[in-house]
Amino acid sequence: MVQLHDQTLRDAHQSVLATRLRTEDMVPICSKMDEVGFHSLEVWGGATFDACIRYLNEDPWERLRTLREHLPNTPLQMLERAMNIVAYRNFPDEMVKKFIYYAHKNGCDNFRIFDALNDLRNMKVPIETAKKVGGHVQGSLCYTISPIHTVERYVEDFKKLEKMGCDSLCIKDMAGMISPTRAYDIIKGCKDASIKIPIDLHSHNTSGMTGLSYMRACQAGVDIIDSSISSLTGATGQPPTESLVAALKDTEYDTGYDMELLMEIREYFNEVWKKYSHLHREQAMRIDPSVTMHQIPGGMLSNLVSQLEKQGAVDSYEDVLKEVPRVRKDFGYPPLVTPSSQVVGVQAVMNVKFGRYKRITNDTKQYFRGMYGKPPGEIKEKMYEKILGPDWRDQVIEDRPASLIEPQYQRRKEELQDMGLLRKPEDVLTYAIYPDIGLKFLKGEVKAEFTSDQLPLKPKSEITQVAPRAVDYPVKLKIDVDGIGHSVLMKDQDSVKVDGKTYQISVLYPGGNQPAAKSKKSSKNKTGVNSPMLGTILRINVSPGEKVAEGEAIAILEAMKMENDITSPRDGVVATINVKEGQDVEEGDVIAILE
Repeated sequence: MVQLHDQTLRDAHQSVLATRLRTEDMVPICSKMDEVGFHSLEVWGGATFDACIRYLNEDPWERLRTLREHLPNTPLQMLERAMNIVAYRNFPDEMVKKFIYYAHKNGCDNFRIFDALNDLRNMKVPIETAKKVGGHVQGSLCYTISPIHTVERYVEDFKKLEKMGCDSLCIKDMAGMISPTRAYDIIKGCKDASIKIPIDLHSHNTSGMTGLSYMRACQAGVDIIDSSISSLTGATGQPPTESLVAALKDTEYDTGYDMELLMEIREYFNEVWKKYSHLHREQAMRIDPSVTMHQIPGGMLSNLVSQLEKQGAVDSYEDVLKEVPRVRKDFGYPPLVTPSSQVVGVQAVMNVKFGRYKRITNDTKQYFRGMYGKPPGEIKEKMYEKILGPDWRDQVIEDRPASLIEPQYQRRKEELQDMGLLRKPEDVLTYAIYPDIGLKFLKGEVKAEFTSDQLPLKPKSEITQVAPRAVDYPVKLKIDVDGIGHSVLMKDQDSVKVDGKTYQISVLYPGGNQPAAKSKKSSKNKTGVNSPMLGTILRINVSPGEKVAEGEAIAILEAMKMENDITSPRDGVVATINVKEGQDVEEGDVIAILE
């Protein structure tokens, strides 16, 4: 008998609906899902924590409690990113311990714990903590293809995880690229190495060969395989639960699940799929064997499309896919899973948009410093120097990253108390893990992209496009005034106002090159510092009147969930700061003016 771990309520919608499934669309079907007899249901963790507070205006802790209430008979699992918890950077030990304690208290039974670099040092504290609170620990290794990720390496690391106290193990193939031969060899290798605890294989449909890989995994002795209800599978999602149950029926691997009950659940999610039609993306639905080359996981693939759309750069999608493996090689072959997938993916976007390593994200610098853990493979010295500069040796750490981070729970708690925003202990964790969007959420300043009763939204393909030579006024556009870019509101065809001055524009070509406006007196001694892309201002590092050097960070921009320096293009003095912390900006918006 093989059991199924169903991921419909977490990884499935993360992979095909950009993690936007709302809790109110989960609850009505919970009672039926609870009847199936699944080994476990994954309902929390991963990107769902971030998406709840950032896009849905939902409290993720309330979601967990609600699902626990409506799924009383089935173990509930979360995906926990080791020392990253549910975010993109390492946290101190006390934060990880607090989070796991409250996750278990609010209803999480099983903890699938992984580290993006398969650095077992980063998994020690969460494994020990989850065991201590009474949870089931599933130690997970991220599957990837590279010259250094051999079958023998995986088997040895799984043996170490068993010794660390894990209750089960998981091969986490987040990109859906494990071959039938490799699936068989790793699982058979673990069984031959006398690993006694159950082994789970997690994969996605992306490459098109996952069904074959699952069958070979069964023949090798796998105990659990991951799936989701067929309505939310697509190519980047998991293999369909109902199909697996049918395929294994009357074999020694028969799950014994009720197909009629599964079909009722399928019918419900069919309607959910139609309801969320505005999030459907062709790229997420097509089988893509090229995943064995770029190795981008399903969740990242669907979110990458969404992020490129917001940046107005969706046309560069194929170029980004080609750049990702080149960046990954430069980085020492990290598995592409959150947060390493985001670090590599966003740097690939930067390379395509601005030129290779012309703009380097702060997270890339942190990766090279070792602040995510030890890179799996060797990185060339010239890459260290390109990213960190000639003194790179002084910046790279050898210690476990979290051991260098100061405790912060108490400080964050006191900050929330001072602001009058502390309503429950879990709020401290929400704020500490996501200080910016978490604070906005706790203040009630986040607006949901949509609620369930507003769906389905009008698909983008049905929105009327602006004619090539006509435009409805007023319209926002980018113009250049004396070499400084401005985002302005044009009220008619003749003029725009910038800093209180009116500029005449003789011709406007919507959809073409942006017009330029010139004042009578040129201010050549002034330089605008523009946002390189759409995002949110996290921090402003300078004040008016301060001297700045070329390359110095004027502000920190959060774009595509990563932090980016907005740097000074030259030496100068800050004349004005045009934005505030927490403000959303678009590409080209003026952040500051130098003189």
